[in-house]
Amino acid sequence: MDNITRRKFGARLLRMSGAALPLYPFKFADGSVKDLEEKTGFPSYLRLFREGVLTRRVRELQAYYENCTLCPRDCRVDRKRGELGKCRAPATLKVSSAFPHFGEERPLVGSKGSGTIFFSHCGLRCIYCQNHAISLGGEGVAVTEERLAETMIKLQRMGCHNINLVTPTHYVPGIVRALELAVPQGLEIPLVYNTGGYEKTEVLRLLDGIVDIYLPDFKYMDPAHSAAYSSEAYNYPHYARMAFKEMHRQVGGLRRGNAGIARRGLMIRHLVLPNRLADTREVLAFIARELSPSCYVNIMRQYRPEHKARNFSELARRINNREYRETLEWAEELGMKVPFR
Repeated sequence: MDNITRRKFGARLLRMSGAALPLYPFKFADGSVKDLEEKTGFPSYLRLFREGVLTRRVRELQAYYENCTLCPRDCRVDRKRGELGKCRAPATLKVSSAFPHFGEERPLVGSKGSGTIFFSHCGLRCIYCQNHAISLGGEGVAVTEERLAETMIKLQRMGCHNINLVTPTHYVPGIVRALELAVPQGLEIPLVYNTGGYEKTEVLRLLDGIVDIYLPDFKYMDPAHSAAYSSEAYNYPHYARMAFKEMHRQVGGLRRGNAGIARRGLMIRHLVLPNRLADTREVLAFIARELSPSCYVNIMRQYRPEHKARNFSELARRINNREYRETLEWAEELGMKVPFR
């Protein structure tokens, strides 16, 4: 590959996916895909497609665009008529880039990478967002559901171990429709739902059996912190706790296949903020006591003051070694395994 940035490569891949792609041979009658699903149980969406459940879920989810309550913001705007809510996203899918990502957690990356699709806009709008040009600025291009399906297939053909949907919540109806289109083309790798954790259980239930791997970020436990740093999302801790329980109910703990590649399960991220502003001890206690101390948790120390964070003195620096060490000590006290990556 020539010397280009990941973002430019991702944009190039997205453009390439617009070309006509030959369909994979896909006939459940011959038993090939059915045998794969029955033998491994993954990905779970193959069974839903075969039984017609996936099509019904698409119809249910599409209705959300007309009075949008996909996330806890409950904006109730008609996105099909062009009205915009807090996330500023239209009903049309908008993607920044798509490419094999090698910077994710090892169980996702393997040897061929995680097929990562970055969606534009976000409902949380954190003041320290490292991808603010995409999540807040809306950088990206509009794509059809057919184009998204083709992109998924192209990532699979490149050898990616999964389709990693980054910030998908506000586009769930279009994503599931694209999945419905991609399955007959041969898509058969797990879906990763990579989210900030600000989810509604009623929407997550419609993803039961569609998503094999949940990859949420548990940001805070204190409503004052979520309100101050995530655009007045004071109810984030309440909805996150319910969402994490629902995710764990659906997929359980992390299960791996060949070479340690993630096949199904809950993988949690937690970004440590300076001055204990991410409520790390409380987050870890919830995971250990309400979910399981054996949950896969990636305690991340890569915070840096991006976007508007330098306007807040308490967030205007990176975390130090002492702050990171104490998070590991809290995890050990709770019986959680370290390291987490």
